Amino acid sequence: MDLKNVASLSFFYPEFILSATILLLIVVDLVARSPRGIAMIALIGCFGALIATLDLYSAQPGWLFHRMMILDNFSLFFKVVALAATILCIWMSLSSNEIKQVHEGEYYTLLLTCTLGMFFMASSSNLLMAYLSLELVSLTSYVLTGFLPHNRRSSEAALKYLIYGGVASGTMIYGMSWIFGMTGSLDYAAIQAALSQSPFNKASLFMAFIFILAGFGYKIVFVPFHMWSPDVYQGAPTPFTAFLSVASNAAGIAIMIRFFFPGVSRALPSGDWAFLSGVEWPQVLLFLSMITMTLGNLCALNQRNLKRMLAYSGIAHAGYMMMGLAVLNNDGLSAILFYLVVYLIMNVGAFLVVAMIANVTGNEDIETYRGLAWRGAIVPAVCLAVFLFSLTGLPPFAGFVGKFFLFSAVLKQGGAFGALALVAAINSVISLYYYAKIVKTMFLDMPNPEDKTVSIAVNNFTLLIPLTVLTIFFGVYFSPLVRYTSQSLRFFVK
Repeated sequence: MDLKNVASLSFFYPEFILSATILLLIVVDLVARSPRGIAMIALIGCFGALIATLDLYSAQPGWLFHRMMILDNFSLFFKVVALAATILCIWMSLSSNEIKQVHEGEYYTLLLTCTLGMFFMASSSNLLMAYLSLELVSLTSYVLTGFLPHNRRSSEAALKYLIYGGVASGTMIYGMSWIFGMTGSLDYAAIQAALSQSPFNKASLFMAFIFILAGFGYKIVFVPFHMWSPDVYQGAPTPFTAFLSVASNAAGIAIMIRFFFPGVSRALPSGDWAFLSGVEWPQVLLFLSMITMTLGNLCALNQRNLKRMLAYSGIAHAGYMMMGLAVLNNDGLSAILFYLVVYLIMNVGAFLVVAMIANVTGNEDIETYRGLAWRGAIVPAVCLAVFLFSLTGLPPFAGFVGKFFLFSAVLKQGGAFGALALVAAINSVISLYYYAKIVKTMFLDMPNPEDKTVSIAVNNFTLLIPLTVLTIFFGVYFSPLVRYTSQSLRFFVK
């Protein structure tokens, strides 16, 4: 299916619903200025877009808008993930003291605009579309990061994010220009056909891919494109930090897989992907995976701020997910998609507890959690322990199953990938130290006399308990999620 502009509109309903919701939010904010009502409109719009996205699973896959975008199970999966992250972020924002300080109409409008950009990232089949969608996500993210008024830390984080993002964006588009110069096209299918039929200078091609990886890696937080992450996570409003930690990573992984797999590689009947001969791409990803997970875990060891620690933890988890990219087969890609879903659940859950405690104490330092279980917050403390142990990869939690699939895909390859699995295992042990340190602080350290009792509003548990239950549920019964992620690897390739 190769549709022109008008015919493509029949498959564009999720984006239409999000766009209409964004415009409605602007109007309602001008007329009514009701924060609660604006949040409800945003939620309803996201649920409407989610229903429309799920309905598209029955549609025939193909190209849309003169091959600028693509409709297949892979793009729909990442749209569902982006909408799930947005819905959770809005829900968190309803009870966040930080969000009550800002202009909520603009906040929710920018948040949904960022989600719309992620939709385009997931379905881009052209380098120009990929660049424009990534920039839409980046620009709204810069603004939302610095959205806290009169907060110097938030403004500093936004400035650093802007500078790093600008450099990564410029580097990426430079690499794209090399690809266009060598192949004469920005279309993924045309690029693959040109690269497979004509001989090219392998060194130039390799450098072009490295430049493009800089832009994608900046969204996914690979080393050395990770420097913005700790400051942004600490300075941004906590609900948006939770959103950024999962949705931005997911969108970056979507755009990277789309380009480097069906866009550049060739699918084999065995389920493996054949990359361009002479370009040692798996070795590059293997090395970057090792460095990313190691640096993230080592830097997390001595962090005193919990949001900053979770930022370095996110860098380490990006390294784990990169293992699935390095093996160049469908087992690795399926493991990444599975891990993305469970990471969404457990990481948003961890940030939700951080937001709940910060609402009461006004502090995000780990010392604030001293004796938390004995200060009237036993349920949040237990839930946070579940999320942290799941992030470590301990059974019977969902994080263990996610890491099991990643390790399994790597070990099947043998050779140098055995070293990658060993490094990942060592890093998981390292991560247990700093995750367990927080659990120890909450349960084994006794509170000081000056530590106040922490009273949590009942409505906060409407999101916390389901996320905790899902973290345990997918650690025990994960076959439905495995089937869904496996079906989501159906690329439209022609």
